[in-house]
Amino acid sequence: MRPARVATPITAALVRGASELEPTEHGLRPHRLPAWARAQCADAQLAMAEAQPSGVRVAFRTEATTIELDVLATKMTYAGLDGRPDGVYDLVVDGRLAGRAIAPGGHLLTVELATGAATLEQGVVGTVAFEGLAPGPKDVEVWLPYSEITELVGLRTDAPVEPLPDRGRRVWVHHGSSISHGSSAASPSTTWPALAAAASGVELVNLGLAGSALLDPFTARTMREAPADLLSVKIGINLVNLDLMRQRAFGPAVHGFLDTIREGHPDAPLLVVSPIWCPMHEDTPGPSAPDLSDGVRFVALGDPADRATGKLTLGVIREELARIVRERARQDPHLHYLDGRALYGAADHDDLPLPDHLHPDAASHRLIGERFGRLVFGPGGAFG
Repeated sequence: MRPARVATPITAALVRGASELEPTEHGLRPHRLPAWARAQCADAQLAMAEAQPSGVRVAFRTEATTIELDVLATKMTYAGLDGRPDGVYDLVVDGRLAGRAIAPGGHLLTVELATGAATLEQGVVGTVAFEGLAPGPKDVEVWLPYSEITELVGLRTDAPVEPLPDRGRRVWVHHGSSISHGSSAASPSTTWPALAAAASGVELVNLGLAGSALLDPFTARTMREAPADLLSVKIGINLVNLDLMRQRAFGPAVHGFLDTIREGHPDAPLLVVSPIWCPMHEDTPGPSAPDLSDGVRFVALGDPADRATGKLTLGVIREELARIVRERARQDPHLHYLDGRALYGAADHDDLPLPDHLHPDAASHRLIGERFGRLVFGPGGAFG
């Protein structure tokens, strides 16, 4: 006979890593930007990225041996290309990966890569199930896919659940691009920020926003208002591959972003991270565009000569960020800088090339996470 299930309403007390939970027809949709911030930008890419719950997990304490989570996923594919794999749900028990699953059903969003136009095919609620867990009390986290919008519909277990107790861990709020969001990582708990957080014993709030690490003031204000002990911002690749601004605007925008964060966290360790190695944009400005001739690859469309007119490259951005942090640190001893090439550099690209010329693969996420943990959270590091 199937053991009786205990249905537990999903509330904010059971969800970590989200800014807010939006009630929907079916349940709750986690958001990583609050409603007031979302209202300040009509960009469809940002709306999709912030609603993809990278770093968000359903977390509780329980003696359950079976967990069932009902979800309504919005899965994404690109028109004209092979379907993307379903997003993965990671089960982490007492800090260790204990299972993986995917959600059946769900909506399907088909995106035209060249134009961004999208069509939605309606789907149904599915259940993510984990069985055979060891008996006894345990801390459980179900990490939601970084690549799918997820509505939380219901939670059932074969024993009662309660919110996780406060373990006294520091809270790390990190902002970055799709690389921080998790693109091409194996699963949600193996994105590089998640790996660094797990190895260092901190609570992660991931504000990695695919295509949207653009020094937006509302993102800085979100970080300003967020409870945080440690903060980091990884700046550069999206500014180049969208060809968003020139060098004249870049420096003041960085200063403004950091000023806003400091209004809410005047003394917290604040780390500025420059871009990892990306050959196509090291010395060539953006924009970049997808090349669909053989899967999905990205190519730079800019002209290196345009650096003379103030166009940004990754090299220019690294120089500017190092200068800005060096000058600000004279009055801000808790401000730090990390060259992204220390996380993934030219030699690493030789061994682990970027498969689509832009995003690291799963092995590179592990490499970056391990190095970030050692360089930043280790002795002598910004968060050490």
